[in-house]
Amino acid sequence: MRKKGTFSHLKLSVAKDYLIPFSRRWMVYLGGIAALVFLTYALLNVFLQRSSFISNGPLSSNHANFEGDCSACHTKFSSVTNEKCSVCHEKYGDKLGVYTFAAHYVYRSDDFRRLVPSENENSCFSCHQEHLGREVAITNVPDSRCLVCHKFGSFEDKHPQFEFARRQIPDNANLKFPHIHHVREVQKRENLLDIEKTCLYCHNPDADGKNFQPISFERHCDACHLTTSTATPWLKIKASQNSKAPGVETLQSMRQQQRPGLRWAFYTHVNEFNQRGDRIRKSPIYHMDPWILENLNSLRRQLYPNSGLVELLRSSGDVPAQDVRQLYREAIQTLKEYADGLRARPESVVQNELVQINRFLQVVEKQLRDPYTPLDDTKFLLSTLEENPKFTKVQIEEFNEFINKLTEPCQKCHIVSNATILRVQTDQRVFHRAEFNHRVHILQRRCLDCHTQIPILENIANSANIDHAIDNAAIQNIPIIETCKDCHQTKVTSNRCNTCHYFHPNKSQRSNLLLYLD
Repeated sequence: MRKKGTFSHLKLSVAKDYLIPFSRRWMVYLGGIAALVFLTYALLNVFLQRSSFISNGPLSSNHANFEGDCSACHTKFSSVTNEKCSVCHEKYGDKLGVYTFAAHYVYRSDDFRRLVPSENENSCFSCHQEHLGREVAITNVPDSRCLVCHKFGSFEDKHPQFEFARRQIPDNANLKFPHIHHVREVQKRENLLDIEKTCLYCHNPDADGKNFQPISFERHCDACHLTTSTATPWLKIKASQNSKAPGVETLQSMRQQQRPGLRWAFYTHVNEFNQRGDRIRKSPIYHMDPWILENLNSLRRQLYPNSGLVELLRSSGDVPAQDVRQLYREAIQTLKEYADGLRARPESVVQNELVQINRFLQVVEKQLRDPYTPLDDTKFLLSTLEENPKFTKVQIEEFNEFINKLTEPCQKCHIVSNATILRVQTDQRVFHRAEFNHRVHILQRRCLDCHTQIPILENIANSANIDHAIDNAAIQNIPIIETCKDCHQTKVTSNRCNTCHYFHPNKSQRSNLLLYLD
């Protein structure tokens, strides 16, 4: 008879075979063997088979090399963290910046007031799902992730009108440009029958075909404009340097002054000027003609004595936020030209000043190369200029009339304000919160199938002057959202959010964005 044991704290008597009956002990042994086999396989899988058994599935091709190293993305007993992603997806040593919500808010909107911390900051892996297979693109984020923050989930029904059309924002080209007239002239000059080819004469695609290169005067305009027949009106010559009456300086007076920035005066032919008494006229006129620009600067200094850094620019300093560095580069180039013009001066004071100027320019250029250096554009803005308090309203009006007369050849195309030629916006960018690929659309539509805000086809054969109201440079000749909806329907083609919108900023613009994220 088997000896009994006790059970529980009450010491109830019970036989050991009652707890584990002899007839069922094989199940315990079999379970132990199975556990041992499973543990052995798990260890072999981790060390020899890249953890394929315990993984949720194969990684995408982008991350396939990490499949054998879970710690590259995962932290023990925790989800994938943004910091793990930033090790590879950010510049070395940078904190997470380009891929944050703040960067998303600013992306291509140029509105840095939207750069605010978000309480609803999502982790990278919440949108970019992994372990779905080699062929799955983790950048293909479903619309449901966008709808966490955005309320517009249907392009067909609820998507708002494009901002430029909704708010009726004019094209800030700062040009006087009628399209229909120029299409006619290009057709005649290049003997083109196809209007689409006429469009491409000026709108030259980038290498990838997505967007267009900036408009260039030398490439697109100078064949017709500012030829040898152009000339300024007869202009009054400035009586003296201290004169408060508006007037221009002659080429001879500029050569005698030997001021910095006037080296061009010694290479300009005197026969370009025709002088009669106290009046002078210049012909021909060149694009960005140095004589006109120098006299315009001189008049602006009299009219706006505190014009600041505007004097170092050829045109106004009003640019989008991401183009501020362009103004600094242009100002630095002007200062270098001024410095070069002073190098021949033997005075020790001048030479010492040149040394200081060179050091200053080196410091500024170094800061300009650093994308994290904040730049102030207020010194370039025309809106900050104040008229000379010593001038009467009559004198100010005389100056403005004279400036209009001086820039009369320029104003055939350009707009003059505050004694400055307004800067032409050449990048033709309209959509700030979306990307548009012309290359994939040109196979389906021709240019004038979508760009219909200016009625070119309807008026191209009309020899009469076209009404300025229907054809001017301020018209955004861009399709409105109804044109896009003709094709972007569920049954026709993609209308998902990431068809046009991207959460992350363009990596080529990351430095500009990080400047405001740091």
